[in-house]
Amino acid sequence: MSQTARAVLLVFVLVLAGCGGAGPTGELAETSAPTETGTVTAAGTGVEGTLEVHFINVGQSVSTLVVGPTGETMLVDTGHYNDDGAYVLTYLERRGIDRIDHLVVSHNDADHIGGNAAIIDYYETEADGIGAVYDPGIAASTRTYERYLDAVETHEVTLYETREGDEIRFEGADVAILGPPEPYLEDRDRNENSIVLELSHGETSFLLTGDAEDDQEAYLVEQYGDRLRSTVLKAGHHGSSSSSSGAFLDAVRPSAVVVSSAYDSRYGHPTEAVLGRFADRSLPTYWTATHGDVVLVSDGRGVTVRTQAAAPTDPLDLRDADGVDPGNQSAVADRARLGGGEGVTRTAAPITTDGGTSTDRSLVVSEIAADPDGPDRENLDDEYVVFENAGDEPLNLSGWTVEDEAGRTYTFPDGYVLDAGATVTLRTGTGTDTDADLYWGSGSAIWNNDGDTVLVHNSDGDPVLRETYP
Repeated sequence: MSQTARAVLLVFVLVLAGCGGAGPTGELAETSAPTETGTVTAAGTGVEGTLEVHFINVGQSVSTLVVGPTGETMLVDTGHYNDDGAYVLTYLERRGIDRIDHLVVSHNDADHIGGNAAIIDYYETEADGIGAVYDPGIAASTRTYERYLDAVETHEVTLYETREGDEIRFEGADVAILGPPEPYLEDRDRNENSIVLELSHGETSFLLTGDAEDDQEAYLVEQYGDRLRSTVLKAGHHGSSSSSSGAFLDAVRPSAVVVSSAYDSRYGHPTEAVLGRFADRSLPTYWTATHGDVVLVSDGRGVTVRTQAAAPTDPLDLRDADGVDPGNQSAVADRARLGGGEGVTRTAAPITTDGGTSTDRSLVVSEIAADPDGPDRENLDDEYVVFENAGDEPLNLSGWTVEDEAGRTYTFPDGYVLDAGATVTLRTGTGTDTDADLYWGSGSAIWNNDGDTVLVHNSDGDPVLRETYP
């Protein structure tokens, strides 16, 4: 039985208002709990609408916007104190976000709450307000933290001390809080007591771990085990070596990882050690420093990945790409589709023995080059699949997906039409798309040399082709 969120008394803020500099602050005091909250479950493949998870490029920091199927919003962290929330506010305004229903503070370090005061002030005075703030309850002795609490008190925003087992009501998705536990870990260390969120929409899920490090990760693995399995993992502590341990990654088994840190991080984030752990598990990795804003869109069955830049996703190649400045306003584009990974069941329409469904039989695989000469990583453009339109009419492939057995997914570009009798070669590497050649953009090999399965789904998610080799 889950706990309920605990409302917080703010009388101690009056004391803070009289303090100068960055003196120590009081802890969050508890009051009686409000009525227990629940969530609207998105069960099976019958979910409606989409769940969007936006990882905003805020440099050496993190801020994540969640937009539910009905437009309900959640903002998790607000960036670094040195820009006072400017990057996050610009991003929210450009997308017409006029209310933050839930403002979640993963922990009270200044690089995660840097925009709290500015965002609370803006939404309470110039927009439609903040519904509630959720905080793990461990204070910081910084002026940034004081300004945040001052804003909460000034605008009388509801503030909940939030712990493991609490739930946040969010229409069209499940939001479970897996940390911090009671009692706190590691003598109340802020990183090790981050709010850990599991967002679930249909058969997809997202795990946001704040700055959780090895002790909180070990607690999560011991407490939840396979329950941690998620489609996408937000790497803990900006890609620090103290987070994303092997045991934790093996429990989560994500189909992709997102890292939020600066291109020239003075801490070396993401570190070579953690990138090596990602590479050992062949985890496609999206880094806000090189991919820019990363927007993940779940339809309940799978997740479409959209980024500003078409940078490498092989963990060992991330630093080969140019940096994307925080605040860059270029549009995002579809880059891949994640099928959910191991442990996630997907429902699909029956596939006919000739490789297609009753409505889409014209697309066929005419050639597979899975093992080019030389090292695979050095010859990705020579690894490819050739598709042919064997029908009599042009075939609009907009939004169709190609997937391997491991769940790595490519999405055909919007507006792409394959003429009757024509072929198109989908190459694994990176290049400029033409009518005859499309590029997956992967930094590592996709098709197993010893055998694999090519799966194609149409834009409705229905299977249209299944080709197994050898």
